[in-house]
Amino acid sequence: MNMMNCCFPCFKKHEKVNNGDLNNVPAAHQPGDDMLLFTPQHTGHTAPEIVTVEEKESTLAKSGIEAKQYTFRELATATKHFRNECLLSESGFGRIYRGTLQPNGQVVFVKRLDKNSTQGNKEFLVEVLMLSLLRHTNLLKLVGYCADGDQKLLVYDYMPMGSVEEHLLDLKAEMQPLDWVQRMKIACGTAQGIEYLHEKANPPIIYRDLKCSNIMLDDEFNPKLSDYGLAKLGGNNKSHVTIMGSYGYCAPEYEKHGELTLKSDVYSFGVILLELISGRRAMDTSKQADEQNLVSWVNLIILTLLCFYLSELIRWDRHTLLFVMIMTIVHIYGF
Repeated sequence: MNMMNCCFPCFKKHEKVNNGDLNNVPAAHQPGDDMLLFTPQHTGHTAPEIVTVEEKESTLAKSGIEAKQYTFRELATATKHFRNECLLSESGFGRIYRGTLQPNGQVVFVKRLDKNSTQGNKEFLVEVLMLSLLRHTNLLKLVGYCADGDQKLLVYDYMPMGSVEEHLLDLKAEMQPLDWVQRMKIACGTAQGIEYLHEKANPPIIYRDLKCSNIMLDDEFNPKLSDYGLAKLGGNNKSHVTIMGSYGYCAPEYEKHGELTLKSDVYSFGVILLELISGRRAMDTSKQADEQNLVSWVNLIILTLLCFYLSELIRWDRHTLLFVMIMTIVHIYGF
């Protein structure tokens, strides 16, 4: 079965399902397995509709599931007061630290969110608890949180293998490159995680910042998506559009016009596929100008090959071939 057809709602036909009948839910998504909470309700291509805080609180009250609440002191102690030696990475949402919880010694990721949020503690807590209800084998598990004044932190399961970026693009001398089986395993697992966020979460979640550094790996190279749903935790002013993605991964309509849909994540997934196949970064300024953007470089290769085979098969003259090249470029870039 075509992976794109099975893993992305944007590219498949939808069948009517009786949400009240659990017998109609595929075995892989039975409650108690990798999906505990949500039933698919959103099948369109546009951004999910807004759900009020009161509706979310009602869902939480019925679920009976809560993430563990930590004090700021506990998490500061776990990360040695957020020293640089515990700092693992930074993203558009904040910094990620390696922490060791006391007294049990559990190792975790601690995400310290930026302080520029306009979101109140009540809204933050509701959003975090909603995220804690998400359960899927390809999502990094949210195990706890802290909301202490302007200090907002999230606690996740620790993945000792690090991110896909470390094994694909920042390979150290002592590390083995990913083989093709591992690369395809990462691609399939990532697609399934995105499908869950788009199809099973209610309301659906658009990732916005899907990239290799946000895909963690367990000991068997199973991918775990991190930073999902964090765009809402920023609490930005809704009167203007804030682009949350990373350059090279953003869909053109989102980067240029702020038009965010489920397909924005599908575009980012396509870029990750190209990275897995080529071993090149989505954006690499160390390369010559026409090779810096991975998508543009691949389009150029496809265009060159297309023109070569057309010239060989049809034996067109140069003027006709030039016309075909121009029309192909217009088609690809939408001029």
